[in-house]
Amino acid sequence: MNAYEHPYPFSAIVGQEDLKLALLVNAVSPEVGGVLVRGEKGTAKSTAVRALASLLPSIRVVSGCPYSCDPAAPNPECPAGPHQPDAPTGTRPVRLVELPVGASTDRLAGTLDIEKALSEGRKAFEPGLLAAAHRGILYVDEVNLLSDHLVDLLLDVAAMGVNHVEREGVSVRHPSRFILVGTMNPEEGELRPQLLDRFGVTVEVSGSPDPADRVEVVRRRLRYEADPAGFAAGWSAVDGELATSVESARLRLPEVGLDEEILFRISTLCAELGVDGLRGDLVTARTARTLAAWEARDRVVLDDVKRAAMLALSHRRRHGPFEQPGMDPEELENALSEDPDPPDGPGGATSPPVTGEDRGEGSPRAQDSEARTGAGERSHASTETFDPVRLEAPEKGKGGPLGRRSRISGETGHPVADREYGGSPADVALAATIRAAAPHQRARGREGTNLVIRAGDLRENVREGKEGNLILFLVDASGSMAARKRMSAVKGAVLSLLNDAYQRRDKVALISFRKQEAKILLPPTSSVELAAPRLEELPTGGRTPLAAGLEKAAEVLKREEARDRERRPLLVLLTDGKATTGPDPLAGAARLRSFGTTSFVVDTEEGYVRLGMAGELAGAMGARCLRLEELRAESLVELVERRTVA
Repeated sequence: MNAYEHPYPFSAIVGQEDLKLALLVNAVSPEVGGVLVRGEKGTAKSTAVRALASLLPSIRVVSGCPYSCDPAAPNPECPAGPHQPDAPTGTRPVRLVELPVGASTDRLAGTLDIEKALSEGRKAFEPGLLAAAHRGILYVDEVNLLSDHLVDLLLDVAAMGVNHVEREGVSVRHPSRFILVGTMNPEEGELRPQLLDRFGVTVEVSGSPDPADRVEVVRRRLRYEADPAGFAAGWSAVDGELATSVESARLRLPEVGLDEEILFRISTLCAELGVDGLRGDLVTARTARTLAAWEARDRVVLDDVKRAAMLALSHRRRHGPFEQPGMDPEELENALSEDPDPPDGPGGATSPPVTGEDRGEGSPRAQDSEARTGAGERSHASTETFDPVRLEAPEKGKGGPLGRRSRISGETGHPVADREYGGSPADVALAATIRAAAPHQRARGREGTNLVIRAGDLRENVREGKEGNLILFLVDASGSMAARKRMSAVKGAVLSLLNDAYQRRDKVALISFRKQEAKILLPPTSSVELAAPRLEELPTGGRTPLAAGLEKAAEVLKREEARDRERRPLLVLLTDGKATTGPDPLAGAARLRSFGTTSFVVDTEEGYVRLGMAGELAGAMGARCLRLEELRAESLVELVERRTVA
């Protein structure tokens, strides 16, 4: 017997009460909208998700239907139907379907059945993972690493309960209702706030600091690995009780009442906490009703609202890419402590809207403030960020990590052309293949509607998409940058570029140089959010070791190339080009040029008289040189194209 035949029992998980409650809430009511589990590695995230399936009641299905049609109400438009009233039926456990990070759109949503199209000459649909997950659980590990277009598709289907596919002349609709569970490690990068909002509830998990708990985790895991069947059998009674509770709560849920006073408290709470949109109100209400049903009560009480709000609202308070999700329980308690005036009815008095100023936004920025951090050192706050700019590698790549920046030609993206393929193509261009075979059908003795396809007819799609890059920021933090508070403007520019990198799914790294050395403030990481606080805390002062900065950048690029060969780097150097200590920086610039890295030098020099040293440095690096103020209104690509033409 192996672990796959006997998943780790749900009840045997030590601690992680919030995680288990969030999963059980969704098991009782999938309408809650799924759960996102955030936490460090080794905290039982995947174990708990896989164990959840065993707690769900078995379902009745039409035998042989890949869309899991319910015999009591089969889909009249089922692509595998229509199902006759006397069609054979059966009972099976709920499926746990896992979506791999590298899955394609066709694998997720379904696609044209190539084999039947070529051999039988008819259009047929091959169902994807969304069909397999219907009436079950769809599990996405490392959901933050999933391509944005897949996350958008997945969450749209989860919200509507229907998967609609139209491509290659095939139009198919089928139900796809499932419990959506995503897990992620925030250190590997965050989800965009818009995507976070689409998950019903979120929980943060971490390892227990209690040695007794940690010992018990290890003890149970070792017993399970030694005898999965025996260990599972020992917990079967407790898991059975949980499964019964889930089924009872499902039956009780429709009868749970939600008083107007409680509903008004929920909406008032969401407004006071600055939750955008109305999805937070709706999910909190659904979660509170589900918690009441789980506790075997027929009315929602205030304690249900508190617990529901912690699950449903913490991730909806994140308004920007550099804000961390979360909510202080004391803040929630204070928001619910006052009795609000109930509404007079439809169109009655309501609380004044919460504005950005009420949430602390829009207050005067501290760009003129300076914090002393040491002898001769100052830390400048950033000015308002510039308009986001677009950095892009000029040459088209051969395929790399999916993102939204530089162009690539490879196995992902939209088909833009087709080509001959000597072997067996993995991505058949159906229309091009048929066009290539059509002129030869009479000579090949075609009969009826069946096409005769030869290996030489096969054509493969040529696809074009976008990749994520590594953006390496190299920032001059010497004393000259403190003059006229240029560092505040530089930090504002870098923050705008960081925001752009966040949106385009890049990795980032941050290096500063001052005094006698260069320091790596942030090694290459997908968690762009880590860069913002390190940039804000960056002090300035001392001499300018420009050569040391270039050398450190070369080291990082070389090391990262060995670690992640497919990800192309972009170097952004912000400096006035003056070197006041160390060797001649032109040698380091020439070395960077030999790497073939796409580089940009942002000239921070100010005043009417300019020495133009940043431009000389850019020439030695083979980089584009731009003035700091030019980042405010135009994109780098537009500037580069305009200067190239000139």
